[in-house]
Amino acid sequence: MRPARGIALRARISFALLAILKNTPRVNSAMTQTEKALEAEGSPDASPELSRSFQDEKHTSVEASSLQLPSAAIGTAGKVSSVLTVFVAGVALFSDGYNAQIIGYMQPLFADLYPDGISSTIKTRLSNSYLIGEIFGMLFFGVLIDKVGRRTGIFFATLFLILGIILATASHGKDQLGLFWMMIVGRGIAGFGAGGEYPVCATSAAEASDETVQVRRRRGFLVAMSTDFSIDLGFVSAGIVALIVLACYNQKSSEGVWRICFGLGIVLPIAVVFYRLRMANSTQFQKHAIKTNIPYIHALKLYWKPMLGTSLAWFFYDFVTYPFGLFSSTIISQLNPNNTVVQNIGYGTVINCFYLPGCIIGGLLMDKIGRKQTMTLGFFLWALLGFILGGALGPIQSVFPLFVVLYGIFNALGEMGPGVATFLCAAESFPTPLRGHYLGFAAAVGKAGAAIGTEVFTPIQDSFANTEKGQQGVFLIGAAFALVGGLIAWFLIPDKERDLESEDARFKAYLEENGFDTSCYGEGHYVGQSQITA
Repeated sequence: MRPARGIALRARISFALLAILKNTPRVNSAMTQTEKALEAEGSPDASPELSRSFQDEKHTSVEASSLQLPSAAIGTAGKVSSVLTVFVAGVALFSDGYNAQIIGYMQPLFADLYPDGISSTIKTRLSNSYLIGEIFGMLFFGVLIDKVGRRTGIFFATLFLILGIILATASHGKDQLGLFWMMIVGRGIAGFGAGGEYPVCATSAAEASDETVQVRRRRGFLVAMSTDFSIDLGFVSAGIVALIVLACYNQKSSEGVWRICFGLGIVLPIAVVFYRLRMANSTQFQKHAIKTNIPYIHALKLYWKPMLGTSLAWFFYDFVTYPFGLFSSTIISQLNPNNTVVQNIGYGTVINCFYLPGCIIGGLLMDKIGRKQTMTLGFFLWALLGFILGGALGPIQSVFPLFVVLYGIFNALGEMGPGVATFLCAAESFPTPLRGHYLGFAAAVGKAGAAIGTEVFTPIQDSFANTEKGQQGVFLIGAAFALVGGLIAWFLIPDKERDLESEDARFKAYLEENGFDTSCYGEGHYVGQSQITA
């Protein structure tokens, strides 16, 4: 009679939940249908024990109504916990954006302070050391969080970020070149930790927002705010901090300026590390984790297409957006050579502010029209404005405020589409047991695009006859890459159900059909309770 008892238990749980939510018409309808089904099951043709169990359910459903307030409170607590986890993920990625961008604002100061040590090669290495560190961090922590858990990965990623910031802030050497090499190493270590934040935070945010139906409906907006918006807010904050610190030094280049700006990047990672120690792994991870004998071959056969789509889309997005973001102050200074350092940083910060409304609009669109559709639309609009700026840069440049606004809108369109959608598409396209693997890999491919883009940005400009032609060239090439990215997003990235459990069930069924032993699924101690999740 075990099957009958199991059905009775599920029925008891169903009645309790339906009684709690009976105040809505939709649920009342579901109750009616369920009661009819249960009455049919409890007919004389059914087993006596099963019939008695269903009679008990009517009494249980009445008693369950007394639990409505506590259950609602529990549901509210779960919703708050999910949103809080998403918020903490955003704080961590805010720090990543700040530390990635601050180096771009400090390079004009380095040119004044250390003329014998700074060179075009050192400038590139200062930017790329962080990006290369991120690539290795994304790959390493993407695997780690699937094998040992989200919380462990979160904690160690934060530690590496803190260590790297300390080393970069304390950089010194026998000569100027030695100082820069220590800075490069420190930023590489910080990048390794920051790279780990990408799969860790995006995975945590996606899974935490799956804990309740109310939060799941707004997952697009929440994940957009906790990932791309937070990173871009870090970009903007880096410019604001640089301006404030420069003002404290009477707008004069000083060693204290860059050390303070670097050091402030450590505040938020330290603030969130204590909260992260208390976080538990998400419900999805507890239910579906595969910590040993991971079926890589089966996973690759099933998910090669979305893996290719998300990785290439991220590559083309980062190839375009990182150079235009990091070198915004440089572009401004080239177009207006008479500007001061403060003016160049100020204009660059204003341009980066346009990222933020792009993220907000993109987050709303993902919940409205879909993730894939938002990414494709953003790519194509991004390409269109890039072609306009590249083709008519001369007349636009003559009205400098117009150029700043159009340049800002150009950046906003990139964030509205691929900027917000790359994280969520990569998180939703893959099952929980391998979500960290795939998301980390896609993000690493994207950062490879960022490193290549920043590496070739200056040579592309210099290959043209003059500065204006060089500026036109980078806009036109960037627009072409954005156009290709839109085609990749449309044809290679799938539309997915927003319930992560559906993809997990599909993957598990596929493994069982192919003879894989799924008894290793889950952490072994999952009991389904509400808790702070990671």
